Amino acid sequence: MLVITGTLAGLYLLLQGMQIMRSGLENLSREKMKRALSTLTATSVAAAITGTLLTMLAQSSTAVSVLTIGFINAGLLNLAQAVGIILGANVGTCITVQLISFDLFKLALPAVAVGAVLCVLGGHRPTGQLGRSLFGFGLVFGSLWLIATALAPLREASWLNEILSTLHGSPLRAVLAGTLVTALLHSSAAATGIVMLLSEQQLVSLPIALALVLGNNIGTCITAILASFGGSRVGKQVAAAHVLLNVLGVILFLPFIQPLAILVGHSADNLPRQVANAHTLFNIISSLVVLPLARPFTRLVKLIVPDR
Repeated sequence: MLVITGTLAGLYLLLQGMQIMRSGLENLSREKMKRALSTLTATSVAAAITGTLLTMLAQSSTAVSVLTIGFINAGLLNLAQAVGIILGANVGTCITVQLISFDLFKLALPAVAVGAVLCVLGGHRPTGQLGRSLFGFGLVFGSLWLIATALAPLREASWLNEILSTLHGSPLRAVLAGTLVTALLHSSAAATGIVMLLSEQQLVSLPIALALVLGNNIGTCITAILASFGGSRVGKQVAAAHVLLNVLGVILFLPFIQPLAILVGHSADNLPRQVANAHTLFNIISSLVVLPLARPFTRLVKLIVPDR
């Protein structure tokens, strides 16, 4: 019961922390995001750079994707510009995962304390939004510590090892599991953080952790899909582009899970950092492969979701 309670409490705090941090950063940068999306997207490369920078600023590719769909529905962007932004957002989201991979648990309590003070004193002003971001940052790392502590005894749990062993025989099954979990959590960064903890506690091997991360990248598309409902046809095409980018990336990477595990195994001396590096490598390569082919990619999206 303690393990279950600790894990569920940690998961709740993780999601709340991600939401609070994202909300504060979005409120701080909302006007900048709107101006950038409407003016700095003349070419696919410019749109990709803009998407990357805005996602780094807001710490949420989902927020940038949803905002992009809103601009598309308002007629302020075209599909080619939106595709460039999505490519960049996929790269920018790696910053959040990289941050989570570092051992910053000692900063959790000070960040929560300072964030709470700034939030109370600053209200809705930028100082208050910065406080929200710090408070959420602290919650994220505090929750990861709580989940890690709760999961530690499960290394000896035969029932969990039996469940996870079903993934070890099939990377594709692990991809599907990662997709489902991220779709339920509505946060690929949170889901990837959990994968890091599972690997750190030696509950999953590195190759299966990487397959779960591939699935996380597909699952994160669910929010953009939901945001496109009830909007314009072009908005639905943006959501389809998001899904297609990540599905094609998974198809490209999945046959090479073992070589990828060997490669990222040399990139860091601990499993969470290796998982984060694999996530970064996947997103950067996927976007760089598609970026020179942005126009054909856009035509492919229109074939899948026609204009009429």
